[in-house]
Amino acid sequence: MSTAKYVRLIGFGLLTWLLPFLISIPLYSPEGEPLYDIFLIKTVLLVFSTALGTLLILIYFRGIRDGFVREGALLGGLWLLINWALDAVVLLPLSGMAASPYMGQIGLRYLNILIIAIGIGYAAEHAVRGKG
Repeated sequence: MSTAKYVRLIGFGLLTWLLPFLISIPLYSPEGEPLYDIFLIKTVLLVFSTALGTLLILIYFRGIRDGFVREGALLGGLWLLINWALDAVVLLPLSGMAASPYMGQIGLRYLNILIIAIGIGYAAEHAVRGKG
């Protein structure tokens, strides 16, 4: 794997965390209280994150010529770990949330990235083989 590919893979993974985080800032008071209905905030962030992740996965796959399912699993797994790690370092200390409620309320949602990446990889693999 080339250095440029690693940079793109990690850089896009960082964007999947950073952009939703930046979008969320104006939705909360300086004290960390939601300024709008919490379910609306969570829905907006989930929809935005899913759309962003899907777009970045599609852009990443433009440079892939084979091994699509493997690449999807690698990308999805790495981005999942990046998001969990950044949440552990930034979000959990800011929110004061413990790990268990975090996983139930937020952390498991990041599995969308892995599922979508593998699904796109599977579809690309079948399209290339003419089985689509």
